[in-house]
Amino acid sequence: MTTNQKKLPGLQLFDLTGKVAIVTGGSKGLGFAMAKGIADAGGSVLLVSRTQRECDAAAAEIEQEYGTKAVGFAVDVTKEEETTAMVQKCIDLFGRIDILINSAGINIRGPIDEISHADFQKVMDINVTGTWLASKAVVPHLKAQKSGKIINLASTLGVVGLANRTPYTASKGAIVNMTKALALELAPFNINVNAICPGPFLTEMNEPIKNTEEGKKFIVGATALERWGELAEIQGVGIFLASDASNYMVGSCLLVDGGWVAR
Repeated sequence: MTTNQKKLPGLQLFDLTGKVAIVTGGSKGLGFAMAKGIADAGGSVLLVSRTQRECDAAAAEIEQEYGTKAVGFAVDVTKEEETTAMVQKCIDLFGRIDILINSAGINIRGPIDEISHADFQKVMDINVTGTWLASKAVVPHLKAQKSGKIINLASTLGVVGLANRTPYTASKGAIVNMTKALALELAPFNINVNAICPGPFLTEMNEPIKNTEEGKKFIVGATALERWGELAEIQGVGIFLASDASNYMVGSCLLVDGGWVAR
């Protein structure tokens, strides 16, 4: 290589310095892990969950560990007025929004004849309606600046089925197709919408089945790597989709599942 040849941008594409992200469900689990990834790549973060105390603690940990600005803000993503306030809070604090990570979600397990309608609706409200409302709130700002990234947390269970998971699989299947539809809608505005489909990560949501026969045989035993995913292992794909490295990706659903779906 001669001295006047330009080098490929490489890792520079993953730099999030100066970028601002909202992370719903950001005080724990995969949301918190991805918020840490954003901060490690140089971005600032508004961490959102339903409990202010948990948000504040998570934000303080990120600021101390990474030295980037992080603020907690309590929001119920099922309420439109609160997702609107969330976006305004981000604008007031940081002056801009570049990235939305929709990670807020719950899982209620059980046979269909034992789960109540109220339980089914609760899962749909948080996982689907919450993602839709947060996206709706942020889109006008991303359109105005003609750039932005929306990253939805779907699941391998939005791609394949599993017994006793009708609420969760229905919600995550909806996220997969919502991602594709919104991606087509926003592509003309230079806004990239993509999804991550995590497999079995050992989050608080999955702790109840960690040592059960189901957890060992139908979850961990179903993966090619034969283990639970570690939370830090979601960070790379989160940084990738939040950064310029993914600028040509629209409507993709990336599996991070230890080879579960491949089997």
